[in-house]
Amino acid sequence: MYNYTAFDEAFVRNRTAQFAGQVERRISGALTEDEFRPLRLMNGVYLQLHAYMLRVAIPYGSLNPQKMRALAQIADSYDKGYGHFTTRQNIQFNWPSLTDIPKILSDLADVGMHAIQTSGNTVRNVTADHFAGAAADEIEDPRPVAELLRQWSTDHPEFQFLPRKFKIAITGAPNDRAVTRAHDIGLRMVRNAAGEPGFEVIVGGGLGRTPLVGTTVRDFLPKADLLPYVEAVLSVYNMLGRRDNKFKARIKITLHETGKAELSRLIEERFAELRPQFGGNDQALLTQIEAAFTTPVLRKADTAAYTAFYKADPVFRSWADTNLAAHKNPDYRIVTISLKKHGATPGDATSAQMRLIADLSERFGHSEIRISHEQNVILPHVHLSDLPSLHAALRGSGLETANVGLISDIIACPGMDYCALATARSIPVAQKIATRFDELKQEHEIGPLKIKISGCINACGHHHVGHIGILGLDRAGVENYQITLGGDGTETAVIGERAGPGFAYDEIVPAIERIIAAYLAQRRSPAETFLQAYRRLGLAPFKTALYPDEAKRDAA
Repeated sequence: MYNYTAFDEAFVRNRTAQFAGQVERRISGALTEDEFRPLRLMNGVYLQLHAYMLRVAIPYGSLNPQKMRALAQIADSYDKGYGHFTTRQNIQFNWPSLTDIPKILSDLADVGMHAIQTSGNTVRNVTADHFAGAAADEIEDPRPVAELLRQWSTDHPEFQFLPRKFKIAITGAPNDRAVTRAHDIGLRMVRNAAGEPGFEVIVGGGLGRTPLVGTTVRDFLPKADLLPYVEAVLSVYNMLGRRDNKFKARIKITLHETGKAELSRLIEERFAELRPQFGGNDQALLTQIEAAFTTPVLRKADTAAYTAFYKADPVFRSWADTNLAAHKNPDYRIVTISLKKHGATPGDATSAQMRLIADLSERFGHSEIRISHEQNVILPHVHLSDLPSLHAALRGSGLETANVGLISDIIACPGMDYCALATARSIPVAQKIATRFDELKQEHEIGPLKIKISGCINACGHHHVGHIGILGLDRAGVENYQITLGGDGTETAVIGERAGPGFAYDEIVPAIERIIAAYLAQRRSPAETFLQAYRRLGLAPFKTALYPDEAKRDAA
């Protein structure tokens, strides 16, 4: 993975020292909270319901054991012994004191980390496929390009005060595990007719109060043109994006109001101006960056013991069937470590769990760790022969749950337990759903199913692209939960359909049970997933199951 240069080190240290001075001025009263707000946001510091929150960048979700142990140390020294991994592959500390945050930033700088641009109207943390560099279906590892984008966008003078925040996601595989179509810019690596790798460029995706699937503005963009093209998109958006209404300031609204044809023309026009200015410097830098992302030396070892253990141990077999993914080397697997133990807070990891993951990545995973946008942790390179020992080490830690991709592997925002913007609770709903279906022992029978929960219209839980999406709202002081069905965040992305009126807090779990019962009753076979069944059947049978009294009235 990428390691800081002397320039990076000096830049982050100077930024940390600058912010320490700003904190001192806030505490002394020389700065009001209104004056301090834009300064703290530039450094990833939010003021939530109960305390300040620090959001730390994990660029394109990549960590090593040293960085993970530093996060564990920060959790113990400055927080309450845990951190929360987010859908942007970041980590949030929910309870630091303001006086400690400069110390935290200094500790992060010691291991090549920071919190710059994890907030504000600028280019946020660039996210990537969490299987990058290991996936069997991958064309190329997209992380070097993600690192190029990170370096280019960090403190870019033209893009520090955009109309609104700006999010970029990138994948190097045809199977989209980075939700590229729900981002301001989505980049999907593809090959042209000559077999050369390049990018499909998708613009104007986003969720929130106006959920839209992104629009392709370039079917194929050569890799060498990527940075000037992305800068052209940002430049046009910075010029056209609305600043009179923050709810209409995202590029998706700019695209809608300007039209694809005109926006594409302006992007191409600006691209033609910018392209000669780069002079190949970006490609020279990319070549240097790529040297830091070589695949580790994968070892050869006998795999017979794994096969025997898989057959003999049903607990291990269940975990292997759900939590492992194909690796480009057939003797290896990609391991997803679930942070979704039944009844736990989705995405939370204790300091002890972080240290265990760091240790296991060294022992079994070539010292590589990834954070997924689905709020889990990945060891991307684990040999088959090491999997039984890895699983045994996870048992008893709260990290051994065999539920990746199942109904209890829920994405959830912090909701009203932490967030000042939230209008309803998310975490307890996720916990209740996971616990209920564990009690019913149904989740493996149900099969692949993605539930996503947001505690407000901002959609940080990505509910619009959940197979089942849950949106918590305030209705006259009472929590009310709307359900959407059929959403999809992959290469076949679609926004889910609203099922109908919302449900009270104590009604939402029974409502989900009715949806699942309808699916199990009407699927063609256990091989037909919930999403496949929904696309075949449509909303009607699920709506009938959700609102039986209404169905009876209609029948009468």
